[in-house]
Amino acid sequence: MKSLFSLIPFAALIALIFVCVSVFGTDALEGATQVSLLIASAICVAVGYLMKRVEWESLEGEMTAKISSCMPSIIILLLIGAIGGTWMVSGIVPTMIYYGVQVLRPEWFLVSSSLFCALVSVMVGSSWTTVATIGVALMGIGRAHGFDDGWIAGSIIAGAYFGDKLSPLSDTTVLASSVSGTPLFTHIRYMMTTTIPTFCVSLLIFTVAGLMMDVPESSGISFLEELQETFFISPWLLLVPVLTGVMIARRWPAMVVLFMAALMAAVVAVVWQPALVEQVAGKGEQGIMAAYEGVMKVIYAPTQLQTGTPMLDELVHTSGMAGMMPTVWLIICAQIFGGVVTATGVLRDLMGMVLHFVRGTGSLVASTVATGLFCNVALADQFLSIILTSSMFKDIYSERGYESRLLSRTCEDGATVTSVLVPWNTCGLVQSTVLGVATLTYLPYCFFNLLSPITSIVFAATGTGIRRKEVATNA
Repeated sequence: MKSLFSLIPFAALIALIFVCVSVFGTDALEGATQVSLLIASAICVAVGYLMKRVEWESLEGEMTAKISSCMPSIIILLLIGAIGGTWMVSGIVPTMIYYGVQVLRPEWFLVSSSLFCALVSVMVGSSWTTVATIGVALMGIGRAHGFDDGWIAGSIIAGAYFGDKLSPLSDTTVLASSVSGTPLFTHIRYMMTTTIPTFCVSLLIFTVAGLMMDVPESSGISFLEELQETFFISPWLLLVPVLTGVMIARRWPAMVVLFMAALMAAVVAVVWQPALVEQVAGKGEQGIMAAYEGVMKVIYAPTQLQTGTPMLDELVHTSGMAGMMPTVWLIICAQIFGGVVTATGVLRDLMGMVLHFVRGTGSLVASTVATGLFCNVALADQFLSIILTSSMFKDIYSERGYESRLLSRTCEDGATVTSVLVPWNTCGLVQSTVLGVATLTYLPYCFFNLLSPITSIVFAATGTGIRRKEVATNA
């Protein structure tokens, strides 16, 4: 009976989110979704108090702990907002777009962008950093070639999450291996069994789609001329991305790298794009104070440069740190909900129901994947999803004689790659905000992310690459 009552908060949240999307559409994340999460949290608190007599101190402590755990992500998110503004106004992203349009052939653009993002993500170990830098430039290149936003964002995200998943520098990769008790490189090698075939299928789809799409050969010519008229374009501006890559390669902390990247771009903006900085200041003044005011606004406030071309105006529009505040607000509300469902035991009760349906290898892996996806939806955070999924299934995998690497791989297939497909998940929020593309718009084109859970289940059901421990207990 308690398990049935545990369904109430999640049913309420799903219903509230559905109503929000129906009424507010793409504006649902501006506040309605946040309020829905708080209402669902209140319902969960009521269920916990009435059915389990959970003390308020326990609830408050868990909520505080969850919010505290996501503070690094919030700081990184704000720094990404600063990078979005400084890298655009400084001319760094426009320069990358300018040369990228000339180098990347339209028919090969989708598959090339996915491969490029995969390579960068493997090296830097972060899908967020990849999308916020290279991804933003590729969005501009794709739009210049005439591709739909969904296809462009889908190819970028697919590549970024493939690389993130296999990188030894990735925090999710390290987390999945550590919580399951699997050596890091054992985990990575085993993931290749399902990840590489899935990514190859994704690349094949992007290749066929690119060759079949009718994109004019000269679609980006006028766009390049407009970029040159607005920005000072020079290969020297690419020195900032190069230095950023060096810092990442030397394994500097993510916050330090992002801060330095924004700071370098701010200096470049003052030196190479003084007219644009003064335009952002907006007072018709010149000199040091105007430059200071303009740079500060680029970092923290939304900016809209007037280029005379609607498409370019939309591209160079940036949100700064302020544009990230709705996302920060949503993350906090999501962590509150995650805290109360954990403290009240509601999540544990539901997972107990899931374990009753576990029989063979296929159902075990399918249940693990479904749990990871469910946690992404309910808790809105991929790190919590990985931790909870691994913790819940670790004993049953061991009892049935499965190697821990099967659990760690399945957690990644079910939790890591699907987090970006949930509109209110931290990953979905960040990527949609940074790329300027709604989650539901790019979701159908994230083929790697959509196929990974399916591949994992199919491999398990057919026994492909599945081995048990030499000594199994109660197998």
